[in-house]
Amino acid sequence: VQLVESGGDLVQPGGSLRLSCAASARTFSSYAMGWYRQAPGKQRELVAVITSGGSTNYADSVKGRFTVSRDNAKNTVYLQMNSLKPEDTAVYYCNARYIAYNYWGQGTQVTVSS
Repeated sequence: VQLVESGGDLVQPGGSLRLSCAASARTFSSYAMGWYRQAPGKQRELVAVITSGGSTNYADSVKGRFTVSRDNAKNTVYLQMNSLKPEDTAVYYCNARYIAYNYWGQGTQVTVSS
């Protein structure tokens, strides 16, 4: 499975971005899809996840600001990020997980700065 993220950019505090992750998996709808991020000098952390059934879960730091969604017809998962803060600056990675299978994208840079 190949995962290709896009949408990262430089944005001012308070701004919005939408990240996309396109997956090559033929059984995309069976995968739990997640967004993780890693800031310089920090460990990679979970941002949001959406299960195959559409249930979602978020890190406390992004609740109410970020929304994860998926379009199974397009094999794509999205992360809508609103009210961005400087501390959201990181490389954002897409993850696909199904039973013992676990795949990562190459990451996309999000920088929040004035």
